[in-house]
Amino acid sequence: MLRYIGHRVLSAIPTLMIIVILGFVVMELPPGDYATYHMMELLAQGNEGAREEAEALRIRYGMDRPAYERFFIWITHFVQGDFGDSFAYRKPVRELIGQNLLMTMVVSLLSLMIAWAIGVPIGIYSATHQYSLGDNFFTMVAFFGVGVPGFLLALVLLVVGTKWFGFVPAGLFSAEFENAPWSLAKFVDLLKHLWIPCLIVGVTQTAGLMRTMRGNLLDVLRMPYMQTARAKGLKETIVTWKYGVRNAIHPLIMSLGMSLPSLVSGATVTAIVLNLPVMGPIYLQAVRQQDIYLGGTMLILITVMLVIGNLLADLLLAVVDPRIRFE
Repeated sequence: MLRYIGHRVLSAIPTLMIIVILGFVVMELPPGDYATYHMMELLAQGNEGAREEAEALRIRYGMDRPAYERFFIWITHFVQGDFGDSFAYRKPVRELIGQNLLMTMVVSLLSLMIAWAIGVPIGIYSATHQYSLGDNFFTMVAFFGVGVPGFLLALVLLVVGTKWFGFVPAGLFSAEFENAPWSLAKFVDLLKHLWIPCLIVGVTQTAGLMRTMRGNLLDVLRMPYMQTARAKGLKETIVTWKYGVRNAIHPLIMSLGMSLPSLVSGATVTAIVLNLPVMGPIYLQAVRQQDIYLGGTMLILITVMLVIGNLLADLLLAVVDPRIRFE
């Protein structure tokens, strides 16, 4: 097993490097750089010293150097733990990520746990009670969850909360706790706000899991070996849970590995609507403004999470299904 893990980690290094290089190149493709973007903003505001300020920024952050030189300097410092400075936020990337990564992972992880805790059992129920009243109801709910974008649901909650309940469901903290040090009162305030983004982000995930689990289990329950198990006198509960669910859940475990990068990136559009202090909007701004060191660091984090997710998915598959062996 350790040999398998080591092989997977080593094989992921070239993939990681290729993705990082391509990501850096893509961010360099648009004409200009962050200094140009900043200069255009200042000129739009009527600032006559915009060109001088942009040139000072270009020299300060080394944007006047060739792209390949900046890449090698950044990647050399990156492996030493120095991720560079963010042009837009005027602070180290490491500090910026440290301020927002925890809340991103909390929101995404709780949403994922809620989706699995609700979606998988309902999917199993729907498959074992096909075309029943409950199955039809959950099917309707799932179609609603899949069809309604998260940001639209967030907008509806904003309107309803503000107009009828006098409560603005935005952010993760009340105004008095945003910059306050951690305390029991701040933690309680976080819990009061946390359920809203977790609910919104988890709706689509839950609906997708419900439909996938239902479809997979229905296919497995019709397999010839399942009919053989019933013919041998096994109870339907044993047939369903020991043989049916174990095989039907394989694609969901693989999708769990693919969803791990969302722990870093988060639901970007929903986060913008709800004004959440998470990494998704920051990454979007980095790409738009050509903040290459911040964007490149985020890309590395997302890729690493994807590699880890795929590895964990393979290990979980081996635990769920003993027929799978490490080779």
